[in-house]
Amino acid sequence: MNPAPPYPYEGDPALGARVAATLHRVIDPELALDIVELGLVYGVRAGAGAIDVRITMTSAACPVTEHIVAEIDSELRRELGEGVTPRVEVVWDPPWGPERLSDRARHALDWD
Repeated sequence: MNPAPPYPYEGDPALGARVAATLHRVIDPELALDIVELGLVYGVRAGAGAIDVRITMTSAACPVTEHIVAEIDSELRRELGEGVTPRVEVVWDPPWGPERLSDRARHALDWD
């Protein structure tokens, strides 16, 4: 049994595990950690033919936002096939904070 992701998920649980594994493959190139561990994923909804992903960045001035959005799209299409349309929304509310970091990310970033 897969543990629940650290973000809200709506949809087929089997698909949720695949989406979570896929999002773990999306790496923030500035921090060299995946977007799930960094707490950048705010929620996922899997519906008929579409995956909606809500994310944030650590800063509104993040220079890699477009890169990360494109990687999410690319990785989800690769994993789920061209019949699924990923829709990625970048949101700023609530603002990201270091409390969203996983224990692994805290250790890697020496945040403790």
